[in-house]
Amino acid sequence: MSYVSEVYQALEKKHPHEAEFLEAAKRILESLSPIVEANEDLYRKNALLERFVEPERIVSFRVPWTDDQGKNHVNIGYRVQFNSAIGPYKGGLRFHPTVNQAILKFLGMEQILKNSLTGLPIGGGKGGADFDPKGKSEAEVMRFCQSFMTELYKYIGANEDVPAGDIGVGGREVAFMYGQYKRITNLYEGVLTGKGRSFGGSLARPEATGYGLIYIVDEMLKAAGKELKGQVLAVSGSGNVAQYAIQKAESLGAKVVTCSDSSGYVYDPEGIKLDVLFDIKQVKRGRISEYAERVPGASFHAGERPWAVKCDVALPCATQNELNGEEAKTLIENGCFCVAEGANMPSDEHAVDIFLEKKILYMPGKAANAGGVAVSALEMSQNSQRLSWSFEEVDEKLKGIMQNIYKNVSGAAKKYGYEGNFVVGANVAGFEKVAEAMLSQGMV
Repeated sequence: MSYVSEVYQALEKKHPHEAEFLEAAKRILESLSPIVEANEDLYRKNALLERFVEPERIVSFRVPWTDDQGKNHVNIGYRVQFNSAIGPYKGGLRFHPTVNQAILKFLGMEQILKNSLTGLPIGGGKGGADFDPKGKSEAEVMRFCQSFMTELYKYIGANEDVPAGDIGVGGREVAFMYGQYKRITNLYEGVLTGKGRSFGGSLARPEATGYGLIYIVDEMLKAAGKELKGQVLAVSGSGNVAQYAIQKAESLGAKVVTCSDSSGYVYDPEGIKLDVLFDIKQVKRGRISEYAERVPGASFHAGERPWAVKCDVALPCATQNELNGEEAKTLIENGCFCVAEGANMPSDEHAVDIFLEKKILYMPGKAANAGGVAVSALEMSQNSQRLSWSFEEVDEKLKGIMQNIYKNVSGAAKKYGYEGNFVVGANVAGFEKVAEAMLSQGMV
């Protein structure tokens, strides 16, 4: 039995009820087989994989809070501090009813490799709570965030663990948590990223994931002898990632014809109008269906996803498992030759297998959407130096990071005999650096 199989089977026995984590671990471990086989004796001797798949620390705690009617509630909060071999733990906080330890472990393991790919000194972690900010008043959200941070503050710090936002945690929630952290510790430090510009946030942070996605797509197309200009793009989602991916793609000459939210998608054959999209989503916080009401020639498709629309490039930027095997086949049949993930694991296992089998250009999220965490790390640098860089400085650094990610992912895939397979390339390129650091530091 291979070392990878042994480690995975042991993991199944230890954590039989953590389905999401086991699925992610299996996919990652299998893709690491080339580098593991090349270093098996060394890795076995040092129990490297056994250490890699288990978090260094998991903290869980109750979060009591009171709603506006005076009723008391208790949620569960978590922080999974997965791996600090190359730097302090770094990863988002997610507030959503589906949050549990298994999901956060799977996200944390992905985060280790994603953060490593940026080339910046940040380890991997993830956290959150089974709290839903939707439908809550601002005062209720504030009280929850303050209660959450009253416990979490004991385990984080600028040189220990630096959380950020994720689903359900935007600038408002980060600000409430930062205020509570500062109140309790009397420290004004870069312990959270995604902060407001007036108290240590970085320019280009809202744009970072979307811009970074387009920068890496641009590199993929150039390497394939193509260019982004003139390509037709299908984008899902309409949050920050989708909005700014559309903005950057259109600025480089591409035409984006779709975007979506949980109610359905809009199709605009003339290209998505950014001013209308920004007004609906940033100003009015409305539904995407309003776009079709305001733009002649655009259509709204209720309850559907945009993957049946003919396109050259598809960018899933909405949520996990939003693109399945049948939709992957449809995309390819309609001429799509490139898929890059703006969301975390938006393509399910069957879709990924089809992309690899058909040898289309496919970049997984841990590489394609790393721009967000990259600029979060740049925010940490600015906080440490008490500096504030210009938008242009941050954007240029982001572009360079994404170009290097493509170079490293592509190079790792080729080095281990999987040229063009960016799933193997991303996991191996991220793992190499972490593995070297873990081996160097001994059995810790």
